[in-house]
Amino acid sequence: MLERIGKSEGVETAAISMTRRIALVADFVSFIRLWLLLMRLRPDVVEFSTPKAGLLGMLAAVISGVPRRVYLLRGLKLESTSGLRQIVLSAVERTAAACAQIVVCVSPSLREKALALGIAPACKLQIFGAGSSKGVDIEHFHPGVSDVRRRFGIPLDAEVVGFVGRFTHDKGIPALVEAFEHVRHVMPQAYLLMVGWFDEADDALDPEMHLRITSHPRIICTGFVEDTAPYYRAMDLLILPTEREGFPNVVLEASATGIPVITTLSTGARDSVVYGETGLLVAGDPESLSEATVKLFRNPNGREHMSAAGRAWVLEHFVDQRLLGLTTSFYKSLCRPGALGVPREEPVMDLAVRLQ
Repeated sequence: MLERIGKSEGVETAAISMTRRIALVADFVSFIRLWLLLMRLRPDVVEFSTPKAGLLGMLAAVISGVPRRVYLLRGLKLESTSGLRQIVLSAVERTAAACAQIVVCVSPSLREKALALGIAPACKLQIFGAGSSKGVDIEHFHPGVSDVRRRFGIPLDAEVVGFVGRFTHDKGIPALVEAFEHVRHVMPQAYLLMVGWFDEADDALDPEMHLRITSHPRIICTGFVEDTAPYYRAMDLLILPTEREGFPNVVLEASATGIPVITTLSTGARDSVVYGETGLLVAGDPESLSEATVKLFRNPNGREHMSAAGRAWVLEHFVDQRLLGLTTSFYKSLCRPGALGVPREEPVMDLAVRLQ
């Protein structure tokens, strides 16, 4: 995939493997390869993201003398951990942020959480526009029809609850499955369309939950899907019962497709919904999820209003070309001679306006 993206964008690529889990020898090898690559390329600006790549990449950038360093904070995994693991992840995030001159946060609540946890000082923490890491292709994600229901044997008149993402604990899958059972007591014909895959990460589901999902007669699991747009169009609403996020792209994609959303009050997720207008925000437990789901299904006029409001909200704030313009303006500013010694005291909220 990396080579394909490089060819399509006309850029040079270099693959450096990393493990998700801590592996001292493999991590050291990855660090050396990163350092050697930076020494060869001598870039003016680097950006790294995620805890592992952020730590190794930022350290390599400092040692190799890269003058402008950006850490892209897409979320805080430490929020869903505890004990020693949380202490380690906190130290990793602080170190990566300390090596950067700017920490770009993908949502307002993520910036608030990073500041509260002491990940970086306020002067480093910045946001592009209203947030999001990439925005939404509104020409691709739009209301319409699809053949997904037909392909998976879902009746056209059935109530369909959707989920898009990794099947893990952090995404709230156990709560989603329990909530769906509660929903079925009220709406026996309902289906749960789960678009994604069973991720074997640290927060992987246990075998019992895996079997419960795959053997359920009304839960449809698609496996990994490269183009999710037709799947949103097969849903009546989307649920993202996540425990932590940076800024969930799936919520914006669903809203752009005209699908009401139910998500949680967790970091990042609460920025992706205008409560009562584009969807609902709940605590994330099975009871609150099921109550919100039944509430929306029993209020077709409310769902219709949220469908229109959700797409309008995305059009106003999260079109991908707008986010691309903000990002491009930001990095062009960094490449100017003498640019960026110390970040501004306040967060950058709309760089496209400020830098033009």
